[in-house]
Amino acid sequence: MTFCGPVWRARVRVATEIVLTDEERAELTRLARSRLTSVRLALRVRIVVLAAQGLQNIEIAARLGVGRVQVSRWRERYIESRLAGIERDLPRGAPPTTVDVARLVELTTQSTPEAATHWSTRTMAAELGVSAASVSRYWRKNGLKPHLVRGFKVSRDPQFVEKLEDIVGLYLAPPEHALVLCCDEKSQVQALDRTQPGLPLKKGRAATMTHDYKRNGTTTLFAALNVFDGQVIAQCQQRHRHTEWLKFLRKIDRETPKDKELHLICDNYATHKHPVVQEWLGKHPRLNMHFTPTSASWLNMVERFFRDITDKRIRRGVFTSVAELVAAIDEYIAHHNIKPKPFIWTKSARDILQKVIRANSRLSSKQNASLH
Repeated sequence: MTFCGPVWRARVRVATEIVLTDEERAELTRLARSRLTSVRLALRVRIVVLAAQGLQNIEIAARLGVGRVQVSRWRERYIESRLAGIERDLPRGAPPTTVDVARLVELTTQSTPEAATHWSTRTMAAELGVSAASVSRYWRKNGLKPHLVRGFKVSRDPQFVEKLEDIVGLYLAPPEHALVLCCDEKSQVQALDRTQPGLPLKKGRAATMTHDYKRNGTTTLFAALNVFDGQVIAQCQQRHRHTEWLKFLRKIDRETPKDKELHLICDNYATHKHPVVQEWLGKHPRLNMHFTPTSASWLNMVERFFRDITDKRIRRGVFTSVAELVAAIDEYIAHHNIKPKPFIWTKSARDILQKVIRANSRLSSKQNASLH
């Protein structure tokens, strides 16, 4: 007796048939042959033409070297929308998320995140349910930089206007037969040595420097910047008391032409007004002192020189002793004085005063709002 088991037949999915009109066939043929047709559209046209010839998706995929799902997708698109269906690209990824820009700006400028002082792109993105890239993009468009904070202090000096006009007047219209010198001291300049040698700069790698250091003492740099030509008179001393300041004034007196009056601009540090200093100045009438308003050291142009020497010579320097630090400072100043360049003051006293008035007004309104 012969036993015959069950016969299994595979169910083959048959793709939807495409029937082309003569006009459609002619248009597809033209697109396939044209050199102006994009590679993507030409591939889709070939898929449709082969489908119209009765080939199944798996056969078309094997012939064109693409995926079966891709063939199926463009077959269905053509059946639904004809030529317009394959001319348009399919939407990719998730639909774009709409950003509530008004709320983004309001949150950034008028609130802070929980347990933090300022917003970051990620915390704001989590709050609004959008991407961090979107937050960054709209912050740039609206000029918002919550990661930055600028230092400031408005002077409360009752003689601010008089001192401002006096100093700016010296910058913009210096007196004849006189020298204008911006003077100050840069105190506590540290001689720092690194705990390990750093690696030098090379292609593809920044120079390295250890984050920790060894302190080898400090010095104070006294400097007087000639407003006219940019020359600097400087002296390093161990401390910055009135005796060291007086010693520096004597150095200025020695190294400047005796037939010139000297107008010295400095801040309100107590040593600058010490009775001993005042007594010495009384005996040397060619030295005239001009003090900046309180909390307005930015009016003293020697601060700009201090920034340069810090950035170019001190901050990255490695010094095993104070003597080595002082030698480096002296070398920098000697090099600077070979071809000095003065800093050019451009703002008038009126422009500065208007800016200060606006700042005071904004601060007052902010304080009043916080009280209410």
